[in-house]
Amino acid sequence: MTSPSTQLDSARLARLVEISRVLNSATDLEQLLDYIIKEAAALTNSEATSILLLDPNSKQLYFVAASNDVPDNMRNTPVPTEGSIAGAILSENKALYIPDVTADPRWNQNVDEAIDFQTNAILGVPMRDVQHQPVGVLEAINKLDGSTFSRQDVETLSTLADLAGVAVEKARLIEELRHANAELSELDQIKSSFIAIASHELRTPLSYIMGYSSVLREEATPDTAFQIDGIIAGAERLHRLIQQMLNFQYTTGGKESLTLNHLSLTEFVQSQVQTCRNDAAKKNLTVTQHMDDKPLYAMLDPEVMAVALTNLLDNAIAFTPAGGQIDVHVAERNHEAWIWFADTGEGIPSDQLERIFKHFYQVEDHLRRKHEGMGLGLAISRELIELHNGRVWAESELGKGSTFYVVLPMLHGA
Repeated sequence: MTSPSTQLDSARLARLVEISRVLNSATDLEQLLDYIIKEAAALTNSEATSILLLDPNSKQLYFVAASNDVPDNMRNTPVPTEGSIAGAILSENKALYIPDVTADPRWNQNVDEAIDFQTNAILGVPMRDVQHQPVGVLEAINKLDGSTFSRQDVETLSTLADLAGVAVEKARLIEELRHANAELSELDQIKSSFIAIASHELRTPLSYIMGYSSVLREEATPDTAFQIDGIIAGAERLHRLIQQMLNFQYTTGGKESLTLNHLSLTEFVQSQVQTCRNDAAKKNLTVTQHMDDKPLYAMLDPEVMAVALTNLLDNAIAFTPAGGQIDVHVAERNHEAWIWFADTGEGIPSDQLERIFKHFYQVEDHLRRKHEGMGLGLAISRELIELHNGRVWAESELGKGSTFYVVLPMLHGA
């Protein structure tokens, strides 16, 4: 091997800079590998180039790309890391140049026979990740002009291999992330379908239970009335859980499914408060409304927004001790419509204020919790409010209660 210089010429440096830019933006692994072998062949003026990647599980090398045709069966055939040229490059983690492969016992001529090719010389370099650990091997085979590979070729191929190694690992991680996201999306779809089917299937038998229980309650003796009241209370609790599950349907349709109407926010919020007064009265809660004197209007889907606000009110009622206070506010701030519910409940730890808006998340331990529910209400509220281009968040202090804020775009000049 000649070694006229240890520095790359300006043309190769410029090309490597351009290659680095492309590799940094590439995410598709197959296209990335194809690009690398083409650039490797062009930069080193080689007859052929190939890439072997290390399988992280089997710790064996596999052909994944080549500038000449490689049969599919070869791609699935492992190249041992011991006793092979590629294995030596990987294990020693440094470049290796073999000017005459026939004189090297590690050369496997079966590869040439399988692809009808004649290998004379091999220049191989390790492909490294960001920790400088080898993840594969990049090989250049035979100079087109019949000359030997130079020091410039070694440095060029080594630099390209290092750039490629990082890019390949990044592409692999992105690919794994895509697969993980696809699996999560599939699981989320299965979960949503199950919830929708289960909730609909449960409604019919539950309606029978509630109907017959009410009839029996009217005819019950004082001795059995208490027991039937327990059945009715349990059925009502199950009905609320099923309704939460059914509310999932509103989150899957997207903005296109909304039927927007020009509504008075003050009147709309007042109507939602009214629907919750019975539940509040059962706990002797005082619900006070503070409405802006100025009429506020917004474009809302009344059915969808009713679910969002009712969930927030139900949450305030559930977590406010008997005899407590809930204040409902509607006001204009910074040209937006603000709605907030302030309670005198238990409060929420500061590190949980975002997590409570996640599906099925509950602050209480599920085995020791005092409050019923599936942990869906707040998550559904956030999704439905965001469908209306709004936002929702919570502020809280342990032992002093919580305040849930809803901010919506307001119609001006209505």
